[in-house]
Amino acid sequence: MSAVSDRLPTFPWDKLEPYKATAAAHPGGIVDLSVGTPVDPVPELIQKALVAAADSPGYPTVWGTPELRDALTGWVERRLGAREVTHRHVLPIVGSKELVAWLPTQLGLGPGDKVAYPRLAYPTYEVGARLARAEHVVYDDPTELDPAGLKLLWLNSPSNPTGKVLSAAELARTVAWAREHGVLVFSDECYIELGWEADPVSVLHPDVCGGSYEGIVSVHSLSKRSNLAGYRAAFLAGDPAVLGELLAIRKHGGMMTSAPTQAAVVAALSDDTHVHEQRERYAARRSALREALLDHGFRMEHSEASLYLWATRDESCWSTVAHLADLGILVAPGDFYGEAGERFVRVALTASDERVAAAVERLR
Repeated sequence: MSAVSDRLPTFPWDKLEPYKATAAAHPGGIVDLSVGTPVDPVPELIQKALVAAADSPGYPTVWGTPELRDALTGWVERRLGAREVTHRHVLPIVGSKELVAWLPTQLGLGPGDKVAYPRLAYPTYEVGARLARAEHVVYDDPTELDPAGLKLLWLNSPSNPTGKVLSAAELARTVAWAREHGVLVFSDECYIELGWEADPVSVLHPDVCGGSYEGIVSVHSLSKRSNLAGYRAAFLAGDPAVLGELLAIRKHGGMMTSAPTQAAVVAALSDDTHVHEQRERYAARRSALREALLDHGFRMEHSEASLYLWATRDESCWSTVAHLADLGILVAPGDFYGEAGERFVRVALTASDERVAAAVERLR
């Protein structure tokens, strides 16, 4: 029973519990900026769509309803600038973390195969490789990797945790290199609608992929843009050969997005107003927290997009976590995302206006 869990690293968030207790003991209560979980209401039009589809006694399909696929293809063309996207180019998934964790296994990777991801990265990329018993390697520049045995290359722009955005030229160079060496590219673009000081570009944009989706797939989530983390709503777009194989596997595994959630996604992707409103909330919180952290002696690196500030006081990340916990503020230590983050902390923007204001006051 322990054979699979033994392959996995220690769950990092458990290490944060003592600091969470310290922060919670603050007279004004904890300001939790550690996990990027949405706190604002689900937009009303999405809730109404969910409720209207609540009478769904039959099994949903893994590929989703035609209406859902229409919504996915329309959004990919409208928002990402992709061209000639058909139903074969999209696939709903049950939240993006599920996909990241099980993708290497579903691709049939195993011992002798390599999965690569950025040196500072979402920990689940490593988890996915470990679950498949594949080797995991990190990179600063993916085109400098040894392509021998490399089967899956993860890109992440905007980055979690740093907020770094890769330019169209950088993405195009990487896609060209991967195609030259027969390496499959999956691009995690879950924060693509949250660019602040840069305009994120998808690998599906013609300037990056040259109008061909061969060997590339992008990953998208509605958790952040539409406050739907609780709905587990996400999707893939890209190479139909890859998505067709994943569809066949996921049918056998019963990896179905619920019918009410599918209806909610259709509503969410048909409306841009709620996305702009949510962006404005995050922009205001970002501005207030960024200014307060800088005034407190922090400096920022990257942070030009996403829902996080990547901040440092040029000390051990755990010393910074402890310092902020004494102020009742909980943040994520940078080494959760790789050794290169050992002197940084990740500060999430996902707290209410009242809690952000409390954090700003304490930092001052």
